[in-house]
Amino acid sequence: MANNKIIKQTFPALNMGCAGCALNIEKALNKSEGVVHAAVNFAAATAMVEYDSSVTSPESLRAAVQNAGYDLVVDSRKDDADAIEQAHEANYKKLKQRTVWAFLLSIPVLVIGMIFMNIPYAKEISWLLSTPVVFWLGRDFFSDAWKQLKHRSANMDTLVALSTGIAYFFSVFNILFPKFWYSRGIEPHVYFEAASIIIAVILLGRLLEEKAKGNTSSVIKKLMGLQPKTVTKVNGVGEHEEIAIDRIAVDDILFVKPGEKIAVDGWVTEGSSYVDESMLTGEPVAVLKEKGNKVFAGTMNQKGSFCFRAEKVGADTVLAQIIKTVQEAQGSKAPVQKLVDKIAGVFVPVIIGIAVLSFILWLLLDSNTGFIHGLLALVTVLVIACPCALGLATPTAIMVGIGKGAERGILIKDAESLEIAKKVNVVALDKTGTLTEGKPAVADIAWLNGDDSKKGVFSGLEKYSGHPLAEAVVRYFGNTGAVSIDRFENVTGKGIRGFVHGEPCFSGSQKWMVENNIPIDGNLEMQAKEWAKKANTVIYFAAGKNVLAVAAITDQVKENSPEAVRQLQSSGIGVYMLTGDDEATAREIAANAGITHYRADMLPEEKALFVKQLQETGKIVAMVGDGINDSAALAQANLSIAMGKGSDIAIDAAKMTIISSDLTKIPEAIRLSIITVKTIRQNLFWAFIYNVFAIPIAAGILYPVNGFLLNPMIAGAAMALSSVSVVLNSLRQNSVQLYRST
Repeated sequence: MANNKIIKQTFPALNMGCAGCALNIEKALNKSEGVVHAAVNFAAATAMVEYDSSVTSPESLRAAVQNAGYDLVVDSRKDDADAIEQAHEANYKKLKQRTVWAFLLSIPVLVIGMIFMNIPYAKEISWLLSTPVVFWLGRDFFSDAWKQLKHRSANMDTLVALSTGIAYFFSVFNILFPKFWYSRGIEPHVYFEAASIIIAVILLGRLLEEKAKGNTSSVIKKLMGLQPKTVTKVNGVGEHEEIAIDRIAVDDILFVKPGEKIAVDGWVTEGSSYVDESMLTGEPVAVLKEKGNKVFAGTMNQKGSFCFRAEKVGADTVLAQIIKTVQEAQGSKAPVQKLVDKIAGVFVPVIIGIAVLSFILWLLLDSNTGFIHGLLALVTVLVIACPCALGLATPTAIMVGIGKGAERGILIKDAESLEIAKKVNVVALDKTGTLTEGKPAVADIAWLNGDDSKKGVFSGLEKYSGHPLAEAVVRYFGNTGAVSIDRFENVTGKGIRGFVHGEPCFSGSQKWMVENNIPIDGNLEMQAKEWAKKANTVIYFAAGKNVLAVAAITDQVKENSPEAVRQLQSSGIGVYMLTGDDEATAREIAANAGITHYRADMLPEEKALFVKQLQETGKIVAMVGDGINDSAALAQANLSIAMGKGSDIAIDAAKMTIISSDLTKIPEAIRLSIITVKTIRQNLFWAFIYNVFAIPIAAGILYPVNGFLLNPMIAGAAMALSSVSVVLNSLRQNSVQLYRST
């Protein structure tokens, strides 16, 4: 399959009642021709599908899902996030209406069954009121259970349909044929209140669950709300006109008024203002934007006004990329979810087996009331079992965790990364742009015998290199006439080589000079050592057979880097700095940042090898770099983290991306992982424990001890609360503080 035909898309998934439903949709999609991979998130009610567009289409995927008894929203005219939101709202409104009516009709049935059971026609009135509750308001349980049966499957709806159906029809039988029981000396009771209240309570549980699940994805709504609906465009004659955001084209000139949100990414062409970028970076300080500066969609202009040229629009903006990344990450599965999926896959059949077994045991062990108690036990077991709590435990915690990360300027690519971050015990940091500001500048240059006649060659040579240090040299020389270079060669991690009129010239590290047998003057070497002691990076320039100059490049350690290092170390995490600088420079920069362990004179492949060596000693390593120059080390690490700003974010190069340049986001990300994994474990513990204890009690295990037999209505309420409690526990993460004040 050609890679350019592979599409990754998220679709709203409809008609899911429990975790088993999500698995059924997942199986149907993964079996479909052309699907590379599909993952269904029960909590988000979405299906993320990677498919070959030359083999299949969204309509074909929908047909496969419909054949399994469910549905997908594949309307290509709608934005995915809008479609998901609309599907969620429609489902919530439908549930709300049904829940209200179910309680209005069920409460009188409950009152009659509990208090006024002896009034005339009490049973018939209960029958009349409960029928619309069970078969109209609760019709989805029965229709979905029938769909599952046709596909030789079962889910939560199967349990509800069986339990309420048995209670209802048993009660109808007792009204129509009471003599059958009287002849056996048994009072024919009815259980309409159980059937109707179970439906009402489970609908209420799903309503609360739907509301809570909507809150777990609130970060998507917030991010989408950052983009304005209309913008002010400056036309060819300088007039202002208001247009819809979807009409913006690349190179359009847009005008931004004070207090307005910026609609798309672009470059300031006129005017200046301070722009609040905290919604993207998490940094509260407004940034000055002048002519030539970059602006990003979703950020907020403050008091000034300016014009900017649209560079990236629609799905290409940084904000759109962030929304897409968060959506895909929230839909991904953590490794622990695999075990939960296996359990959910067999849960319903096992519960049906336990319910039937309970009924049989009651018949065998209690000759007098065994049938009645057995029937109640069967209904109660079917009602109280809750695969929903298991299915919601992991994805709700993941969704909230990834959403909270995005709000703090930490983009997490998938759930697995969020789970791994907790285990990290070593963080390896690249120097330039990670520990330091990433804005190198020439502090000083020393020439051999004071002769700078070759500065044009030095400048010309550096112009051919894209390295930040080379750019610093070019900026330093400014408009000095750069000499044309022949046969230019860039040797990664060492330096550059070229020829001027047949004469070789070199620029790079001291190692590079030694490697090419170029002697270094003693005075220049002493000057280089002095600069290195002050944390300057030294570049050597040679032409012909001698080193002619040494340049001191300064790149200040970021203000927050020492604090970030301190936080990591105080958490028991080892910190290493990896750099291509010489030993003296590396030692000084590491000391300024508070780092004890560092490695100097490292080539890119040596960084990757060092990460591998740490892993071989049992370490879980997070590599932090720019996502491009350190790609080998990032790929080798257990967790790869890219530092970036704006459009330079290496979203595709790392598992996590820190949108701002703030290194303290690294310990925040690790704390977020710890909190999320802890929440997942809490959720799974309570979901498992609930089922382990609730099911035997529902079956009647306490009856021989103290005569206690659980009421099916109480069982329904307990089942609903178990799901809601899991979601609410996940939402608690939003109130946890990730950052530490200095």
